[in-house]
Amino acid sequence: MPHLLLFNKPYHVLSQFTDSEGRETLADYIQIPNVYAAGRLDYDSEGLLLLTDQGWLQKLVADPRHKLPKTYLVQVEGIPTPEVLQNLERGVELKEGLTRPAKGAIISPPEIWLRTPPIRERKNVPTSWLRLTIREGRNRQVRRMTGAVGFPTLRLIRQKIGPWRLGKLPSGEWVELPCPNDEREFQKMIR
Repeated sequence: MPHLLLFNKPYHVLSQFTDSEGRETLADYIQIPNVYAAGRLDYDSEGLLLLTDQGWLQKLVADPRHKLPKTYLVQVEGIPTPEVLQNLERGVELKEGLTRPAKGAIISPPEIWLRTPPIRERKNVPTSWLRLTIREGRNRQVRRMTGAVGFPTLRLIRQKIGPWRLGKLPSGEWVELPCPNDEREFQKMIR
């Protein structure tokens, strides 16, 4: 039976099953053999990570040509203005070029799990939350985008990839989902 797992990756867990430095990995949470991450989520980011034992599905989810939207909850230092959101939505110039346009909104602080360790807080610098949706996956892209517009990311939680969403799944937990049988079924899911 094919596997598709939706995992809420905690902060400071690698998106792989082994590590020569002794850091926490997926193996500390998932004991199903032969499943692998479809894409990646940085060590210092949290939230939705898909895993599957279907190589074709892993490739399609991770492949930027499919431009699956990825939605993040982003806690930033400072209070962005509407102009800052417009800059993110138009695309931000990074060292390797302009990002694709994003969709952004300032949101109320979400009801989420506490992070261990908690983010650093500075008494004189307020923080705020954004919901940001991108359709590409450059290295550390969301952090680099918010930093480029003057609002460094303090906490980053991936909430959604294409049709799959994190929902209320607790940090460190996973659920198994119905796995599409082939690429045609996958294409129907992402429309």
